[in-house]
Amino acid sequence: MPRHAVETADMQAITAGFGLQWEKLGGKTVCITGAAGFLPSYMVESLLYLNETRQLGIRVLAMARSRAGFERRFAHHAGRPDLVCIEQDISRPFTLDEKPHYIIHAASQASPKYYSSDPVGTLSANTLGTAALLELARASGSEGFLYFSSSEVYGQPSRVPTAEDDYGVVDPTNVRACYAESKRMGENMCVSWHHQHGVPVKIVRPFHTYGPRMLLDDGRVYADFVACILRNEPIALKSDGLATRAFCYSADAVAGFWKVLLDGAPATAYNIGNPDGEISMRGLGQLLVGMYPEKGLTVSFVERKEGDVYMPSAVSRGCPDIARAAALGWQPRTSLADGFRRTIESYL
Repeated sequence: MPRHAVETADMQAITAGFGLQWEKLGGKTVCITGAAGFLPSYMVESLLYLNETRQLGIRVLAMARSRAGFERRFAHHAGRPDLVCIEQDISRPFTLDEKPHYIIHAASQASPKYYSSDPVGTLSANTLGTAALLELARASGSEGFLYFSSSEVYGQPSRVPTAEDDYGVVDPTNVRACYAESKRMGENMCVSWHHQHGVPVKIVRPFHTYGPRMLLDDGRVYADFVACILRNEPIALKSDGLATRAFCYSADAVAGFWKVLLDGAPATAYNIGNPDGEISMRGLGQLLVGMYPEKGLTVSFVERKEGDVYMPSAVSRGCPDIARAAALGWQPRTSLADGFRRTIESYL
């Protein structure tokens, strides 16, 4: 099955619309961890699209925990010589025969449903995995290293919209902090390897990102909403729905990740998100049902079921200040309504 038309349009936008210096990657080997995941798979896809359209000869080492998951995700690329699957749990020791020119560490259990059910696995990829990959970059003389951090590092932010130095409180004795604290540690590992060994690290902090390929059953509220629209079911909120988040369409975010890797300053963190996409959960539910009036759907409120492992955030408002990324020449371009419409279309 070829790429979905929505994904093809996204690849065109990523590779042609943001002034990225793709020639830096020509003939290079790029290792991407978590390659079958939502956002890293789009990074893999964009490199393969560049090879198809610009013949850049990029070799992609796609590291995935499950080969079966990789093959499902990239079935439309079966047999391509420029895409190599490496089956590996990044939190366990490994060796790599090749020396990658660029490393993108995006493997992580980002869904809050894992913070309760598997906190050790959640923090391990962000710490043990990060250390192993930084050592690989050091030993390989890699030209670039991109670490996927998270807006969760801000905890309860001291200011909203939140800039890269507006840190708030994270309680390290709360098990939910397994994600935020390990992402923070991963960032410090990056700057420490840069300081001591000269590894050319860059850090991105994605805010809420949505789009084609996101798992609709991973427990995040906005994914639940999209699943409801696709199943013609009413949207059921498990809170008052007043918390706000800023949502960024995945193609815009992926272009931002590449921009930071190729043009960002070493040992520096960049927020990647869309401040114009800020909306309450209730408002997002109402927006989505309003986009499809023919379905006759509604937004309602329900109690969480007993035994629900989802661990909600205590942050009532999340919105990035993206001035630092904008100074590199990156800005998100996709409106909330257009992005969610494209997302829903991609599953049809």
